[in-house]
Amino acid sequence: MSRRPICFYYGDGRLPELSRYVRVVLQPDFYRSAELRYLAEQDVQTLGYLSLSEDQGPPAPWQRQERNPDWGGAFVHVDHPDWVAHVVGQAKQAIAQGFAGLFLDTLNVELTFPEDVPHLLTLVAAIREEARPAYLLANRGFGMLPRLAEIVDGIVFESFSARWTDQGYAPWPPDVLEFHAQIAEQLLQLELDLYSLDYADSQGLTDFAERRARQFGLQSSVSDRALSRT
Repeated sequence: MSRRPICFYYGDGRLPELSRYVRVVLQPDFYRSAELRYLAEQDVQTLGYLSLSEDQGPPAPWQRQERNPDWGGAFVHVDHPDWVAHVVGQAKQAIAQGFAGLFLDTLNVELTFPEDVPHLLTLVAAIREEARPAYLLANRGFGMLPRLAEIVDGIVFESFSARWTDQGYAPWPPDVLEFHAQIAEQLLQLELDLYSLDYADSQGLTDFAERRARQFGLQSSVSDRALSRT
């Protein structure tokens, strides 16, 4: 049976299910080195989650007062030296733990603190230097293109076709779908692995997201808001 391209799973365990994928994105705190070795032996490439512009930890000098309204994490000053050291340290620890690469999340600072875009690029480049030759997968980060494409190996278009809302799961309205399509066409010009990550709770919405991903040359993954499915 052919394996699916990628799984984003933020729970723990489920090694046999994860073995059905070529790549899996996992939370580093939930997996021991022995489990990562097992997945590597199954020819699964494991990518450790890494947040680059938001901090879920206790109060720290790099944190801004503003917080992410969806997840509650604190936005950070991306160029703060202690934050840079913290994130690069997390990256090195994940690789030493046995992860084959990293998933770089919270890259959309152009929407919140656009002045941090060059600092975020510098941080991504620092991670690349420390983690080389590990695989780097970026979540969106469109405000850093085309420079970002020179640093990472792949890009995920999160919520390309379907999203979660306070009222449940739904497709984006037509104008947003059209805007996302324009971005996807630009991504296809890059020599990168391209994925979509959509959110759905019905077969119909799942089929819509997967069909649209194929239409735009993206390898599809569909899950729930908590990324609890394998």
